[in-house]
Amino acid sequence: QLQASGGGLVQTGGSLRLSCAASGRTFSRYSTGWFRQAPGKEREFVAAISRSGGSTYYGASVKGRFTISKDNAKNTVYLQMNSLKLEDTAVYYCAAAAAGVPSIDKGYDYWGQGTQVTVSS
Repeated sequence: QLQASGGGLVQTGGSLRLSCAASGRTFSRYSTGWFRQAPGKEREFVAAISRSGGSTYYGASVKGRFTISKDNAKNTVYLQMNSLKLEDTAVYYCAAAAAGVPSIDKGYDYWGQGTQVTVSS
């Protein structure tokens, strides 16, 4: 089971850190990704990190502003979001993949429940 947390309301230019904690699963055995979905839009790839944490990947819209990291000892993956923009408003989901480091949602096997991020002007 994956539990995403850390969402909230923030002004443009602000920062938030999302967390994804795993219970019953060990993150060191899975790559982990973050996706987001805004109202009326398709789910969008945000970032992913390999099992070891040695490789990271980002969607074009967040590259340079967001950072994904993981602490396998704490079984937690983080998404540090800086310089937030209005268009970052969405529900953010974490997911775990048993194979590869996918950038598409179909590549993930397990999903968390989502946490709302709202960026206001």
